[in-house]
Amino acid sequence: MNRPDAERDLTLLRRAIALALNSPLPDPNPRVGAVLVSPDGIVVGEGWHHGAGTPHAEIEALRVAGDAARGATAYVSLEPCNHTGRTGPCAVALAEAGVARVVFAQPDPNPTAAGGGDTLREAGIEVAGGLLATEAEAVNRIWTRALRLGRPYVTWKVAATLDGRTSAADGSSQWITSPDARADVHRLRALCDAIVVGTGTALADDPRLTVRDSQGTPAPRQPLRVVLGDRPVPAHAQLRSSEAQTLFLTGHDPAAALAELHRAGIRHVWLEGGATLAAAFLRDGLVDEVVAYLAPALLGAGRPMIGDLGIGTLADALHLDLVDVTRVGPDVRMILAPAGREA
Repeated sequence: MNRPDAERDLTLLRRAIALALNSPLPDPNPRVGAVLVSPDGIVVGEGWHHGAGTPHAEIEALRVAGDAARGATAYVSLEPCNHTGRTGPCAVALAEAGVARVVFAQPDPNPTAAGGGDTLREAGIEVAGGLLATEAEAVNRIWTRALRLGRPYVTWKVAATLDGRTSAADGSSQWITSPDARADVHRLRALCDAIVVGTGTALADDPRLTVRDSQGTPAPRQPLRVVLGDRPVPAHAQLRSSEAQTLFLTGHDPAAALAELHRAGIRHVWLEGGATLAAAFLRDGLVDEVVAYLAPALLGAGRPMIGDLGIGTLADALHLDLVDVTRVGPDVRMILAPAGREA
């Protein structure tokens, strides 16, 4: 391939990656964009995935292109899928449409769907994969991490005073942080598939765990609410409202809970449980990201932000890498990841 052709491939692949940004978040499926280009260099079809159960990006582009897809080159931000789920395999659809060449960015990390590149090659189609893979992976950062981990990506969110208290000695906790910080929490909640708390938090705080705007109006799409533990949650609890679906999981095993959620298509968990549940996830190495809001206030007593981690000496402290620090109103939001782990 000469240099002008290589530059053209990169330009069109970046167009496919840009189209992928139109795909919704959150969704159990990856965000994908596709561009079909005729042999004479004319874009004949574009598409992106509109969410679980809808046609994939390649199918959208093929529908737009029609007969012009024959002999075309397909540029796709993610390796065309190779399995039948709610929709058929895109690799087969591209081959049947007569596409002559496929250029994709990120190889598919999903073992169920991977292998599309090989299927295309077996059909006699020229395939180039892995170009701009890092750029494409950034579009599906959390989805990719979840597939590689084999479980949902876990973000632990905590709001505390400067001395690490999540409530005062009398149990009052509304509100430790400012309206600005709370609005930021709702913005980030909306990007997750599920919000997880323990029965302790459910009973002590009676939270709604919904995504709401600044006026308190619930968003049209709500993450799944998940309550982990054995104590019963009363019928009048806000977690039993019709505002959002709630899943009650018995037991206290974070890994088992994540496995069940992963099987259900949950890829990003927003952990809002109290100190005990957060400590259980941290002890088991199941927290991938920490979003901590610190208020410029001191209490000196009250509930701590984290429970016993089984650490007896400073040398064994759980260290975190600081990824970002942002002022949110009067508060500070820190995003961190366990030291040495990808955020």
